[in-house]
Amino acid sequence: MPAALEVVLRVAAVMAAFLVVPLVVGQMEHKVMAHMQGRLGPMYAGGFHGWAQLIADGIKFVQKEEVVPRAADRPVFRLAPIVALVPYLVALLVIPLGPGDLVGEPLDIGLFMVLAVVGVGIVAVMMAGWASANKYSLLGALRAAAQLLGYELPFVLAAASVAMAAGTLSLPGIVEAWRPWWLLWQLPALVVFFIAGLAEIRRPPFDMPVADSELVFGYMTEYTGLRFAFFLLAEYVGIVVISALTTVLFLGGWKGPFADVELGWLWTLIKVFAVSFVIIWLRVAYPRLRADQLQRLCWLVLVPLALGQLALTAVVRLAIA
Repeated sequence: MPAALEVVLRVAAVMAAFLVVPLVVGQMEHKVMAHMQGRLGPMYAGGFHGWAQLIADGIKFVQKEEVVPRAADRPVFRLAPIVALVPYLVALLVIPLGPGDLVGEPLDIGLFMVLAVVGVGIVAVMMAGWASANKYSLLGALRAAAQLLGYELPFVLAAASVAMAAGTLSLPGIVEAWRPWWLLWQLPALVVFFIAGLAEIRRPPFDMPVADSELVFGYMTEYTGLRFAFFLLAEYVGIVVISALTTVLFLGGWKGPFADVELGWLWTLIKVFAVSFVIIWLRVAYPRLRADQLQRLCWLVLVPLALGQLALTAVVRLAIA
């Protein structure tokens, strides 16, 4: 196959995953929350089990008027939703779906690249909050900045523990090096990474930047129509990226629990949707953290735990070297 054609096919596959999988997660959130909260509304649209609920939501967003505040910085205001989406698209390029060629771009420093681009999300939040010319939006953006800058440290430390254990920054290489007993050895890093990942994508109970009770809807208050839908899509893509990273780093990626059952990429998708379910379940089950609780959890619990796990991994690596 010509190199140019191969590149085009890889990019097309990543774009398809970027557009389809987050929508499936969004539909799953509608259904899971409807069942857990006894909400009948999402069960009616389209007939059987409300299969058209997400389509109805999309039509609703398209029909809404695009409103830009008079005092807003219009170029920055319009650009912010796009900046929120692009880092996750780049991250999906290097996350492997299966062995061999089932990855957009198999970089040797894939983990480093993913951690770097995911952190760019704070730029989009600050752009939206500042450009909206709304004090509630700005307060939400500042809350998000404090949250993301704090949780970035345990997030990276937990990922570094796995990279140290595997001896590589390549995401396919980490999956190849993964062994089932890592579920116990790297369990503290898994807990830290997952919790910090929730804070990175501002999912409940870490949704202080969009607290509706005191900030209306935070940095997204002034957004309507498709621009608001882009922020929601960025949230669902963020769920997919965090779930995929958790799967690749800690759950063995495409490796299944049974040695004689080889499903490849299907195992990866099963694990991604399972982790996504947990993220959705946490939204329903736990209340929003206060700002002091959020920072205390980060600096007094997650950072020491991540540092301890990193030190333990270093000792084990030296012992078996």
